[in-house]
Amino acid sequence: MAEKLQAAKWGAQAHVGEVGKLPVAFPRTMGPNALKYVQEVVDSGLTCDMMGRFEKAFAEALGVKHCIGTPGCTPALHVLALACGFEPGDEIIVSPVTDYGTVQGWIAEGIIPVFADTEPGTINFCPETIAACITSRTRAILCVHMTGLINDMDGINALAKKHGLLVFEDVCQAVFGEYKGRVAGTLADAACFSFDAEKTMGSDTGGCMVTNNTELYERARYMGQSRGAVMQPHFGRLHADIGYAYRMPGCTAAICLAQLEIVREQVAHRDAMVRALYRKLAEIPGITPLPIPEHTNVYSCWMPGFNIESGMFTCSTEAFASQLAEAGIPGAGMGEYYLMPAALTCLHEKVAESRYPYCMPPASHKHTYSSESCPVASEFLKTFIRWSTFCEKYQPEHVDLAAQLVAEVADRNRV
Repeated sequence: MAEKLQAAKWGAQAHVGEVGKLPVAFPRTMGPNALKYVQEVVDSGLTCDMMGRFEKAFAEALGVKHCIGTPGCTPALHVLALACGFEPGDEIIVSPVTDYGTVQGWIAEGIIPVFADTEPGTINFCPETIAACITSRTRAILCVHMTGLINDMDGINALAKKHGLLVFEDVCQAVFGEYKGRVAGTLADAACFSFDAEKTMGSDTGGCMVTNNTELYERARYMGQSRGAVMQPHFGRLHADIGYAYRMPGCTAAICLAQLEIVREQVAHRDAMVRALYRKLAEIPGITPLPIPEHTNVYSCWMPGFNIESGMFTCSTEAFASQLAEAGIPGAGMGEYYLMPAALTCLHEKVAESRYPYCMPPASHKHTYSSESCPVASEFLKTFIRWSTFCEKYQPEHVDLAAQLVAEVADRNRV
């Protein structure tokens, strides 16, 4: 009998039973108007346009023209892929350290993800590593602000302009973070957000796409929410394109609207707490917290982390992380599964068998996916430890305790 697959958990279910000496995300802090807005949906008999109300409020909060509410960030990125209208075999350069949701929609549309390596000592890619991946089939660059650390967007935009490429942001982990005084999600041609339960602006689920490009917005609305359908007089709907119904549910929109009202203050608090935490971690020999670039004015930290120095400790990275979890840091562990070139075994099979779109044509050349294709990112993650979430409940005493627990584990295992 075949071994039963162990399906991955997501959202709140992935955090069930998570305990420790530090604050955990659940139960979430809810905006005071959450119940009021949900009640409006119910009292209206489902006639109120709560999704449209949230879209307008979120666009105004960011200072952008358009917002499209979706059931999550994975659908939001798929909506964006649909709107772009790229051809199968075209390429999009993507941050290598991210989640499957970043690339699912592009893969579904036959777009080939190309993973640029990270900048040494960081968790994000950079203009230099991106430039090495640009080919005649490259159409866009997708920047993931991993853990809330914002990429060098001015440098990336300048590179994209030189080659005539679009630039997109995955802001799932960086909502209302700021880069040189500008808000994440306003730094490129379009951006996508997550409001899943565990994220910084956590609702029951949810996401959205934002843009200032009206043509891209209209195409996204048509393909991603109107299912590619047009109205013909005296007949009705004609499905001219293969589209989808990725619409944010009304009650989700109600909760998102309530969370939007409190998130800016929460993000400012997270920024202060994580900077204090990293200063303390940096004082522990052998511990290197994630570097916060000067251009990140506001670090909307969702997931704190650090690297341990090779040769400084008698235990493995995995054992170090396990001891941290036992000591009381909730969800402490490694994140090697975030290395997409290694984690996307579904693409390994396609490439090995030259299955569409990895056959030539439509692909212009043979692609490869493995840890070796992004060696800098792979080595970085081998010594990287993070804990599951960094929530708004942290106070200075929790920062002190977290640093103390890391220091105790480090001293216990020091060479």
